[in-house]
Amino acid sequence: MRKRIGMMLLATLGFITLGCGSSGTRGPANIDGSWFATLTDSNGTVDYSFSTTFTGISNNGLDITNFTFVIPGACFSPYSSTQYSETGSFTLGGNFNGSVTGTFGMQITTIFPTTNNVLTLNGTVSGNKITGTWSATGLTGCSGNGTFTIQPPMQGG
Repeated sequence: MRKRIGMMLLATLGFITLGCGSSGTRGPANIDGSWFATLTDSNGTVDYSFSTTFTGISNNGLDITNFTFVIPGACFSPYSSTQYSETGSFTLGGNFNGSVTGTFGMQITTIFPTTNNVLTLNGTVSGNKITGTWSATGLTGCSGNGTFTIQPPMQGG
């Protein structure tokens, strides 16, 4: 009986210490929440930026709501938000110390019966930051590529 109580105490202590030991800042446990993206070209010029809300859904899907271009760039500046749509996907992994990692993909596409403008983002999730590369294709004037960073918006204070 004493052995069994001792083993239970040891197991409980082990579970308690699993949550300890990380002195770094923890990232989000998932991708759900508000995000702000900055897309730059090879010269460091911001070509696109947007704010949005991501919610993870089944099968690594991403529900994208509250999407607003701050800088719509050449591919989307002539169009209203009802003339394009957003889709995305992600995978997340991590450990008990709050280290979140994974992959991220997103497309913003105009909704036309013919050729569409498409902005494609592919990257990786690390903690509370998503980074990667983007490319734009479509009608005349809609082209380009570069890198992006997506992070939670700055908090006041």
